[in-house]
Amino acid sequence: MGKTLRDLRPVRVIGIGLHRYQRTSETTYVELGLGAAREALGDADIPFSEVESAFVGTTNLGIAAARPMLRHLGSSGIPMVQVENASASGSTAFAQACLEVASGVRDVVLAMGVDKPDIPRLAPTKAGVRDLVGARVLPFTHFALLTHEYMHRHGVRLEQVAQVGVKNSRNGAHNPYAQRQKARTLDEVLAGPAISGQLTRLQCCPVGEGAAAVIVASDEAIARLGIERGRSPRVLSSVTRTERVYTSEGNWDAELTRETTFQAYEEAGVGPADLDVIELHDAFTIEELLYAEAMGLCNEGEGAAVVAKGDTDIGGRCAVSASGGLLAMGHPVGPTGVGQIAELTRQLRGEAGPRQQPDARLGLAHMVGVGAVCVVHLLQKES
Repeated sequence: MGKTLRDLRPVRVIGIGLHRYQRTSETTYVELGLGAAREALGDADIPFSEVESAFVGTTNLGIAAARPMLRHLGSSGIPMVQVENASASGSTAFAQACLEVASGVRDVVLAMGVDKPDIPRLAPTKAGVRDLVGARVLPFTHFALLTHEYMHRHGVRLEQVAQVGVKNSRNGAHNPYAQRQKARTLDEVLAGPAISGQLTRLQCCPVGEGAAAVIVASDEAIARLGIERGRSPRVLSSVTRTERVYTSEGNWDAELTRETTFQAYEEAGVGPADLDVIELHDAFTIEELLYAEAMGLCNEGEGAAVVAKGDTDIGGRCAVSASGGLLAMGHPVGPTGVGQIAELTRQLRGEAGPRQQPDARLGLAHMVGVGAVCVVHLLQKES
């Protein structure tokens, strides 16, 4: 095994910015992306001329999206790389930005994501290998089946699963960047029509448009630019894994998350009990329960009970999806993973307002994507 991020020079987040996640509009992707990038530059209080490279996560825009957008900030000739990795595109863009800074290749790097909705064009359908499932099981059907299986296996009621949607809508109501900004009751979350199986609309994330941007930098750059270290959390670990063949009875989503998360813990020298805040891939309510268990927050089958006790509320033992998560914040795909880093940074700075998790010092960001891929980052506030 090679070096980990912690073995290299420190990487810190110095600037964050978002364009609100929203329903499809006439707003161009250039306007969305520039809004987030300018906000991140303003947050870091640096000009674009200090940025040495850029990674842009997208899934639906098509080829060559980066420069037609970023040239409006200045045609500085920096390398720009467009990143596609399904739902983990933004997370992967951030991972690449961190690697450039940690390795010493660059000192200041922009990672961002921007997308507008479109019909996904999945490469596996062109692989020449016949899929017996085909288009019969779409993502919401897959997770509806997992919901049914989880409820049957652990004796959990649908109302308990749906409480994830109640909690996250409550968090999203306090997030000015969220697509859904209305707190919902349990009855509202359970109200039909069902999208698939027992999953209702408010138990599924909205897929709209938006943008998110994060700037990472080395300690040398932070000192040179006069940036406050206290507002610049360190990226302790960055781990990306892909699906393998699993022999256990568990589903691959959770198993892949378990492996990736525990590798991130090991590389950072921390454990699940150290976490204060988590932003995870909760495209469907059942995912929060499955992934919280896989991350070691609780034992298998205890996820619903943990939510019911308030352990994952803001102010609880570990706030999960304080932003509102994908369920309320939204899932514009390309920006989602970068937006998670922005939320963690805000939490670790103590700048999240009514969403603030008290005394947050360690945060985890987690995204999965078809392929299947999982990306996990750990961020820490340092004195």
